[in-house]
Amino acid sequence: MKLFNIKNILVSGAVATLMVSCTVGKPYTRTDMEAPAAYRESVQVTGDTIILPWKTFFKDPKLKELIEKALTRNNEVAVAIKNIEQLDLAYKQAKNALLPTLDFSAGANRSWASKNSLNGSLNEQFTGNKYIDDFSASLRLSWEVDIWGKSKMQKESAAAGYFEQKENLNAVKSRIVVQVAQAYYNLISLDEQLKIAEENIELSNSTLSMMNLQFKAGQINSLAVQQSEAQKKTAELLIPLAKQNISVQENALSILCGEYPGRIERTGTLQQMIPENKLSEGLPAQLLSRRPDLKAAEFNVISLNSKTGLAKAAMYPSISLSPQIGLNSNQFNSWFDLPGSITKTLAANLAAPIFQKKELKTAYETAVIEQEKAVMNFKQSLMTAVGEVSDAMVKSKGSSERLELLEQRTAILDKGINDALKLYKSGMATYLEVITAQNNKLQNDLEAVNVTLEKLNAEVELYRALGGGVN
Repeated sequence: MKLFNIKNILVSGAVATLMVSCTVGKPYTRTDMEAPAAYRESVQVTGDTIILPWKTFFKDPKLKELIEKALTRNNEVAVAIKNIEQLDLAYKQAKNALLPTLDFSAGANRSWASKNSLNGSLNEQFTGNKYIDDFSASLRLSWEVDIWGKSKMQKESAAAGYFEQKENLNAVKSRIVVQVAQAYYNLISLDEQLKIAEENIELSNSTLSMMNLQFKAGQINSLAVQQSEAQKKTAELLIPLAKQNISVQENALSILCGEYPGRIERTGTLQQMIPENKLSEGLPAQLLSRRPDLKAAEFNVISLNSKTGLAKAAMYPSISLSPQIGLNSNQFNSWFDLPGSITKTLAANLAAPIFQKKELKTAYETAVIEQEKAVMNFKQSLMTAVGEVSDAMVKSKGSSERLELLEQRTAILDKGINDALKLYKSGMATYLEVITAQNNKLQNDLEAVNVTLEKLNAEVELYRALGGGVN
């Protein structure tokens, strides 16, 4: 009878081993994203379809130093790296899911049985002791037969989670590259606004000096002098505002680079910052292999697909084998006598959920819904990405057209100021025409700075939207 039971156990284990290949989870297949054939707003660009590394895309050495510092010292990046380390540990643990567990236990106990019990009376009769000793030591091996491919699904889920976090890190880095570049450009634009205000003040001083001389000579009235002074104050008001904004922007950029607020060194002009490298827009579907946020969204779908399979596997039976070997004796001096103290156990266990108040079914249906939501979010991320590329391209195109018109208007206004001053000196123009010309020039120069900044921001945003900014 004993041999028959052991044989049945071994046969059961062999059958269970043959069933390992039965996997209940479905392999992941990407849902058709229905990506459009082209972007809505398209521009004629040249260059390779491979996105340039940020060290090649950006030319300014000071800017590249700031980006390098931010990618190294930014605390948000540091936290993302720690998240990757955690998920790496989870993946390594998931790879060990098929390994058996081995436990060791040893113990000694003494019990006093009732004299009226069979054990108590027999023990005192044969050993002369009123107590019973028990000394044991055992090694227990436990191994669950992976019938439904749970180990594979656990590894797939953990691996997908790990790569999802890596892509999230890349997305964080891409965003930080853009934020540093845009903050740097904003600083230079504020410097140029400050310079424009100072130049306009010098021009106003020159005009005001001329009008004061004419006022003393009785050629003009005090109203002309007052209007000229007011024009000068308009330019002077820009000075403290620009200096205030420069300090605030320097503080924000310092923190972005992982440092306490301080001064930021910069060189060049906004025009010099415009990238010479032209980007190739490619096709919308190519964003799936370029953008880290899209890759992270897909890895999330893959992870949830495996978790759905695990939730389904929890509804099916499980088989485990538990062999055990040890030493057992009722006397200490014979505890380790071999082979007399050896004890062996071989067991196969079958566990199957029967009535769990629909908890397992609900968990599976919830997992399916979570996976479906992730697919929808994945598709929404692609739609958003295509929209961001289209927006960046139309902003780049629009700002370029506006800059061309501003250059033409700047030339006209520069000539207008010179003509107004000459005509005023010769008595052929009024002081209002001179002041109007100066004010128009001031507003035009400030607008040119803002439009150039918009152009730079659009170029950087297009770079990020197409999937650049990580390497």
